Amino acid sequence: MKKVLYTDFEGVDSIIKSMMDSPQFKKAVTRTNLYSFWDKILPEKFKKRSKPYSMLPGGVMVVACENHIVAQELSLYKIILLKKFEPYLKTLNMRVNDLKFDPKKWEVVQ
Repeated sequence: MKKVLYTDFEGVDSIIKSMMDSPQFKKAVTRTNLYSFWDKILPEKFKKRSKPYSMLPGGVMVVACENHIVAQELSLYKIILLKKFEPYLKTLNMRVNDLKFDPKKWEVVQ
């Protein structure tokens, strides 16, 4: 019987390096950082009633909302929220051109 040598393992450091070089990983980290700023720009009453859900092409951020009322109120704040987002977007070198508030996504986030 032939002896099997397990010496071709890839080290953890090289796996982490390849992950850090991956464009998809960088994109995911940037989006996670962007989503963490959401609570900083919101009025207090919406912090537990909305969460970033995803990004669509063209710089559209989809926000899951607790219900239609929250979605409607946030849509009235849209311009103010986009203005408050600007400094965070510059540091992340991202752009968000629009916000889409979707109560249907709320159950998925919970």
